[in-house]
Amino acid sequence: MGELGGEKRQFGHRARLALSPAGNLLIDEQAHAARTVWNCLHAWWQMMPRDQRTLANADAAIRQARKEIDFLAVLPAQAAQAVLKTYFQAWKNCWDGRAEAPNFKGRFRSVMSVDIPQGRDLQIKRVHRRWGMASIPKVGRVRFRWTKDLPVGKLANRQNRITGARLVKDGLGWHIAFRVQTLESKPKPRTGPEIGIDAGVNLPLALSDGNHQDHGRAPRLPDGSADRDKWLNTMEKSKLWRLERRAAQRKTHRKPGERTSRRLHHTYDQIRGLRAKATRRHQDWQHKTTTRLAQTYGVMVVEALTITNMVKSARGTIAEPGTGVAQKAGLNRSISQEAWGRTVTMLTYKAGRYGGTLHKVPAPHTSRRCSACGFITPGSRQDQATFVCKNPDCGWSGNADHNAARNILHLYRMGHALIPAAGRAVVRRDKRVKPATAR
Repeated sequence: MGELGGEKRQFGHRARLALSPAGNLLIDEQAHAARTVWNCLHAWWQMMPRDQRTLANADAAIRQARKEIDFLAVLPAQAAQAVLKTYFQAWKNCWDGRAEAPNFKGRFRSVMSVDIPQGRDLQIKRVHRRWGMASIPKVGRVRFRWTKDLPVGKLANRQNRITGARLVKDGLGWHIAFRVQTLESKPKPRTGPEIGIDAGVNLPLALSDGNHQDHGRAPRLPDGSADRDKWLNTMEKSKLWRLERRAAQRKTHRKPGERTSRRLHHTYDQIRGLRAKATRRHQDWQHKTTTRLAQTYGVMVVEALTITNMVKSARGTIAEPGTGVAQKAGLNRSISQEAWGRTVTMLTYKAGRYGGTLHKVPAPHTSRRCSACGFITPGSRQDQATFVCKNPDCGWSGNADHNAARNILHLYRMGHALIPAAGRAVVRRDKRVKPATAR
């Protein structure tokens, strides 16, 4: 139960669309048009003088482009305005130090998406226990999978309503992500136990109290790393292996410079669908696990990791080539597949939702220090999963990730917390001075 009053909160709900081939083609054309608008905006930004890079001038340029370029007309005007606002917000995030500078969007590297900024345009209606209907501009009425009750009809009011949506395409097809605004009561501060959490490769989430959270699926590989296809069952793994072999065979028959055949594109789509299914299952495990942790513990402590630096290649240069390149590449893949950053993001906002707090502590030496005696002795961490203290007076042994989780909690109790999240989103970095090239 929360306190009296409340605060408005926005969350997203994603549902699968059931599109006809014609509707699928229409949304594909809108997504390509939205990507083209973004690229035109970026080219316009680079060509215009700094004093003329205003929202009004960009809006006028988009209106002129929609008149001169025919295929941009398939994109609704409000969706084009949403691209404009998103582009300007991307530059603001760059100037504030929260993101990199925006760049051109490639045809195959970028996610296909279309924004529907007005919630009233959707006209959502539930027609079946499992299906609902929504209106998509310039496409028509489309069915979507009803997996969660939405504030529509008599349930909608000023505090609880759908403010918009976004169409997103992945390997499983087109989905609609609703933006739902709701009024929630402020949770009471949770007085639950404290826990240290270490995100690892051998154990996905190692807890300082020994209640480790593992995937519980396929066994580990002989080197201890995670299996990249562990979220697929045996039949799906066999199908993925056949598809990858078929794609490799068809690729060998393609001559240099020749366009990719439709059959090869279809094989790639099937592989992408299986990969997307595995990713969806992993995200489902992350959501359920982080919710359970936020409901159980009042204070959660994690490491302040710079993941981008951890997954850098070890190839080195021609003059100074690196060592253990293949092993480091495998470790980088395992780190990327575990999605540590997404786990911390989920823990952050869910801790605030249930009245808890999330703290970050410095990462150095958490995996090398013995949590029993406190000494850092060379050679104590024997491999990725085993820690044996080499201190003659200690000799403690156990799982390396469990040892790191105990050290993380110890750092918090000693007052070394870096970023107290206070139950909300991670504190933003201080605003930086705008770069000279963008002022």
